[in-house]
Amino acid sequence: MKVPTWQAFSVVAAAVLLGACGAEKKDDTADAQPAAVRAVPVASVAVTAQTRAVGVLAPRDEIRLAFKVGGVVDSVRAEAGDIVRKGQVLAELKRAEVDAAVSQAAEGVEKARRDLERARQLRIDEVATEEQVQDLTTAYNVARSNVDAARFNARFARIEAPADGIVFERMVESGELVQPGQPVMVLGSTASGWVVRVGLADRDVVRMEPGAPAQVTFDAFPGRTFEGKVTRIGAAADRVTGTFEVEIEVQPQGARFARGLVAKVALPLSPLPDVAPSATVVPVTALVEADGQRATVYVLDREKNVARRKDVTLGPLLGEQVIVTAGLVTGESVITDGAAWLTDGGSVRVVDDDRG
Repeated sequence: MKVPTWQAFSVVAAAVLLGACGAEKKDDTADAQPAAVRAVPVASVAVTAQTRAVGVLAPRDEIRLAFKVGGVVDSVRAEAGDIVRKGQVLAELKRAEVDAAVSQAAEGVEKARRDLERARQLRIDEVATEEQVQDLTTAYNVARSNVDAARFNARFARIEAPADGIVFERMVESGELVQPGQPVMVLGSTASGWVVRVGLADRDVVRMEPGAPAQVTFDAFPGRTFEGKVTRIGAAADRVTGTFEVEIEVQPQGARFARGLVAKVALPLSPLPDVAPSATVVPVTALVEADGQRATVYVLDREKNVARRKDVTLGPLLGEQVIVTAGLVTGESVITDGAAWLTDGGSVRVVDDDRG
């Protein structure tokens, strides 16, 4: 969790003080009555550094599928959102042109073979030279390579799913002319898992460790928390945003994941050297005065049912609580509701006392 600056905390404290100053003064009769207050015990909690970020869910591997050669699309057999299996045919080109290229290459091999055999015979009869035989041998080998290339291209005149996954985008229709390498569809491989990618500031990314656990929530799955793990930390900042990309692997845990789900991620950070592993905390509402790291609270004297004013030293904010580094001990009760109206030694009446 990020530690807010003391400027932010002073604004919170100032709001509490303004509320106290703006209230009407009670008459003498009212002051004689014990003030109704609520109190909570001073607690000791473990301090865990944490940061939060928002990212988008996606399969780890997104594959842009294309034909090896250009041509006219004969059929497209998958739609966006379809779940496909490895080896399933997704699209094909019309075969006339690619099959003709294979036949042409095969005929070239046959002609080169005949020319080479004839030259060898003539070499025996000493009519052809050795150089001519070598040149025709090279031509034959080139022709064989050409037919191998043509057959290879023919195999890739159809697109097969390279892995189990989900079709995210379909970019062409039957009858369209496509160029070699032009994307036909985008496939997300579910076999490689799901990830959320978030951008972190430099002050946070340097305290991030690979393999660190993460808590991931989605608005699409209210009330559920998914376990995650940091799998990759960017080594360079994005040129536009200045943030570092961090990849978190997330397990579906039976949920139906889809690309584009907005994720909220809580990530642990390495502790700062000057922050203790545990700390004494009180609610922010217990503070009646604050100036920088100095503040005032009222402690409940249970034997006499009076409020005792105490000066304390503050540490960082932890959500709706604040760390107290000096002035209080665990087990004491600080007054929260009603603290703004109290005076040192004033009588109090505890309402809904919470002793933990």
